[in-house]
Amino acid sequence: MEHVHTPFPGAGFEITVIVIGVTALTVYYLAYEKQSNWPLYRFGLFTAGVLTAVISLAGPLANEAHSNFIIHMVIHLLLGMLSPLLIVVSKPLTLMLRSLPVKKARRLSVWVRRSRYVRLLHLPVTGACLNIGGLFLLYMTDLFHQMHSSLVLFILIHLHVFLAGYLFTHIILEVDFTARRYSFYHRATVLILALAGHKILSKMIYADPPEGISRTAGENGAMLMYYGGDVIDVILIILICYQWYRARQRTYTIQNNPSPV
Repeated sequence: MEHVHTPFPGAGFEITVIVIGVTALTVYYLAYEKQSNWPLYRFGLFTAGVLTAVISLAGPLANEAHSNFIIHMVIHLLLGMLSPLLIVVSKPLTLMLRSLPVKKARRLSVWVRRSRYVRLLHLPVTGACLNIGGLFLLYMTDLFHQMHSSLVLFILIHLHVFLAGYLFTHIILEVDFTARRYSFYHRATVLILALAGHKILSKMIYADPPEGISRTAGENGAMLMYYGGDVIDVILIILICYQWYRARQRTYTIQNNPSPV
């Protein structure tokens, strides 16, 4: 009897991903329609971010990643770095709060700022540990091998990669509504350490690929992770430096143009 290969993780999973993506785009668009002054380019960024996440999990690229480590690394960059960056700069949380009735928006923002769990989750070091630490667990343990034979693990790991990437980017940039704000020095330090951790991991993969991955595929995938990550890292660095520059400009303007008494 001929063996028929069924693409992993299956059509049902892909349909669910597409439905979630369409739902997210619809909700954002409806909120965008309520705000007359909300920039159109932010809707474009959100759309690009959602589409990037969807094609990372559903379609030919996602299916190829199951058996091709280099394509898997492309998915890693798209789902864990590029998609979160695009969604963060589209400011979905701010848009959501503006779309809610004033009283509900205030209650929600107050609860978020007072919640100990949210404040702990929102620490820059927490975001970095969940993001980079999760990748170390994936590639330096048997998780990578197990992920391709368990649908539950596959879903949980990819969900973690996206959410951890989003949380880290959200905390570092602080362009959207946040539970607490941190200094540029604090965020820049955590960013540098996280980038170093990402590069160390890519070198470890280059030297010792995960189980079942050939030496050549491991080396090529690690190089893609190392240099491909640099592109998104540079964007993060530019954005945080620009924010820093604008903040210093505002401070200088206030100090040299005091308000009349």
